Amino acid sequence: MRKSTLLQLVAVAMIAFAGNSLLCRIALREGHIDAASFSTLRLASGALMLWLLVRRREGSGAGHGSWISAFALFAYAAGFSFAYLTLPAAAGALLLFGAVQATMIGYGLWRGERLNLLQGGGLLLAAGGLVGLLLPGLSAPPLRGALLMIAAGIAWGVYSLRGRGVARATASTAGNFLRALPFAAVLSLLTLQQAALTPAGIGYAIASGALASGLGYAIWYSVLPALRATNAATIQLSVPVITAAGGVIFLGEPITLRLVLTSIAILAGIALVITGKRAAG
Repeated sequence: MRKSTLLQLVAVAMIAFAGNSLLCRIALREGHIDAASFSTLRLASGALMLWLLVRRREGSGAGHGSWISAFALFAYAAGFSFAYLTLPAAAGALLLFGAVQATMIGYGLWRGERLNLLQGGGLLLAAGGLVGLLLPGLSAPPLRGALLMIAAGIAWGVYSLRGRGVARATASTAGNFLRALPFAAVLSLLTLQQAALTPAGIGYAIASGALASGLGYAIWYSVLPALRATNAATIQLSVPVITAAGGVIFLGEPITLRLVLTSIAILAGIALVITGKRAAG
């Protein structure tokens, strides 16, 4: 793959990941759809898109994934949607990304990995940024939404850990999206009284599932083999930044000094943990 093509595909994938936050936030903020229905439609359209892509490439789109990974995927999607009932797009993306990375770093420490001085400093910096973001105050994100997004990030971290080393990542993701649908359907039934559907809301949910999730993941998995692990992890630091820019441009969300400072601390801290591993090696 040519370097210019690789960079373009990486950029598209990162924009797609950021697009999930923007699409979900605008759909829920404007009351176009309820959180449970958004989750269900997102998973259904994502499953269909991934199934079509896998079938075109490999001739079969079924028989991959697992129920445990599917439940983790559902927990992420549901927590993500309900969190965005109250969270601004930028704060939500930052909390999600921080929770994902914390889960994966924590798993490594639990398995016996050790941090060097640079990584330890980065971890403390990121943790301090997260605490600073959540401290009470006028510009603090709503606590309930923040906790839901952190839970969603933990679920996505678990899903990512379970998916490491999978030979057919896109096919496995397609199977997990499909298996997550029964869980989402049960959630929709349990919250049926709060259901709200408009054509715009359905469109946002389908765009989030088919394009930002399904197609975005497929593109990312296609370029991942061409990237070093540390480079791939560092590149994803751009997602909260892209989301924040999109929130300002498309949603008119303000960027507070607290968000700027805590974002710098969290993202810089995670970058130190990621790059510090390479430096130690």
